[in-house]
Amino acid sequence: MIHNIELKPGRGGQIARSAGIAAQIMAREGAYATIKMPSGEMRLVPVGCRATIGQVGNVEHEIIRVGKAGKTRHLGTRPTVRGSVMNPNDHPHGGGEGKSPVGHAGPETPWGKPALGYKTRKKKNPTSKFILKRIN
Repeated sequence: MIHNIELKPGRGGQIARSAGIAAQIMAREGAYATIKMPSGEMRLVPVGCRATIGQVGNVEHEIIRVGKAGKTRHLGTRPTVRGSVMNPNDHPHGGGEGKSPVGHAGPETPWGKPALGYKTRKKKNPTSKFILKRIN
């Protein structure tokens, strides 16, 4: 098990840095090592890249229940305002009389891009050749 994995040697760790996360080295052949990501994706990483052995601490992070709005405020998070209660100049979901529906083909971000399930990875990304098995 490893974490804080570099994708390019010397650039610094980019993968598996969140609380309680770890990736797994599956194989090593030639200039590349096969790594199983926390998401289940299998990826090739150059052998010259560094990583930290073990799992990231604070495993209980996802179990914690905040319990009240005040606790998140103490942690520095401000309230989240829904797009549907904004004005049309503030959000694509805003405006209308009463509780109006979204009014578009699907939910959108404040900048008009599709939200929820929209793939953001480039189709012709040159690093796609390093991904052996994708996440479904």
